[in-house]
Amino acid sequence: MAEVSVSAEQRRAGIAGSTGVFAALLLWVGPLLLAALALLGAINHWGWPVSLGSAVDSGLLGVLFPVSLLALASAFPAFLIRHRDGLSWRESLAACGGGLLGGVLLVGAWAKIFNPASFAESIAAEGLDFLLPAFLVAVSALGIEIVLGSALLLGLRQRWVLGSSAALVAFFLFLTGRAYWRDLQGIVVEDTSCGCFGNLLERTPAQAFWQDLFLLLPALLLCFLAVGSQGSSRKRMTIVAAVGVVGMAFAWRAPHLPLDDFATRLHPGAEISELCSGSAESRLCLSSLAPELLSGRHVVVLTTLTEDSFVAAVQELNTFAVSSAASGASPGLVVLSSATPEEKQIFFWTHGPSFEIAEAPQSVLRPLYRTLPRSFLVSDGRVEQTFRGLPPLADL
Repeated sequence: MAEVSVSAEQRRAGIAGSTGVFAALLLWVGPLLLAALALLGAINHWGWPVSLGSAVDSGLLGVLFPVSLLALASAFPAFLIRHRDGLSWRESLAACGGGLLGGVLLVGAWAKIFNPASFAESIAAEGLDFLLPAFLVAVSALGIEIVLGSALLLGLRQRWVLGSSAALVAFFLFLTGRAYWRDLQGIVVEDTSCGCFGNLLERTPAQAFWQDLFLLLPALLLCFLAVGSQGSSRKRMTIVAAVGVVGMAFAWRAPHLPLDDFATRLHPGAEISELCSGSAESRLCLSSLAPELLSGRHVVVLTTLTEDSFVAAVQELNTFAVSSAASGASPGLVVLSSATPEEKQIFFWTHGPSFEIAEAPQSVLRPLYRTLPRSFLVSDGRVEQTFRGLPPLADL
């Protein structure tokens, strides 16, 4: 009987060991699949022509790469916290979902935190600033994303975390779903992607809805398989609170920090032909709006025609433009603005500019600046240097 008893215990131990291995594999499989997709996107981008369809484009794969890294990083504490007591398949799937959802939230917050003013414009466009100023709503929303994303990555799946995460996911899907419905109805909306990934990802309304649905909802549902299974930790809660406070403070000060090259698509080394907006059918690039930038050296100013500092500098800009044209050696001057033809005509008759004013839609210009005016020096279609404000004409 003793031998039979020992044999039964061994079988149970063997089954438990197999279950533990299976649970550990589940913990890593989601992040590893995302990492594989991101790697495939990199290979596709650098030369191997792999078609993944419009729903899974290279931009989305670029976002999935940091998400997969964060989810893989969160798997380590999840495994270490529970390895002594054993990790069930439900806990493994919940930890995997928490890592993926937390990664998406943190990458989305990181994409917007350098340029909260642009995020605030999206909030105002959606009519979400009915109680508080749009910028304050933007900073608060970033704080919520950071807190929930950090909590999920650290394995905190308490009811308040999952409930708040569910509400946030539902809100994101509502916004992208409404934009998608409007697009199907032919209703043109200025900002249809809700800016969830800032300048990291440009999406059509359909892409925004379906990508958010498949990125957020499955991961959220997995989290509910093991609510609070890793317990609550004062140390982890303290880290989450500290990260949230630091994130909100950084977002509040970000507009005043010299972060334009990090927060926008315009930076030294950028190609004019790659500064575009729109999908393949309606793609519009800066190179087609101002083709003269593809050859020679030019100073480009992004501005509105009513911006005070720009209007005050018109005479200096005129002098530079005339001198540049006469010598043929200095860089030319081009002003890019989303002004209407009527606004351009009023500006022409009021100020008599000697420089060219090229018209560009806001969808192309908005990802290139945080505040106006912003300037840059371009040589043969490649950005050499950027300037916050008007360019130092005397040094060019």
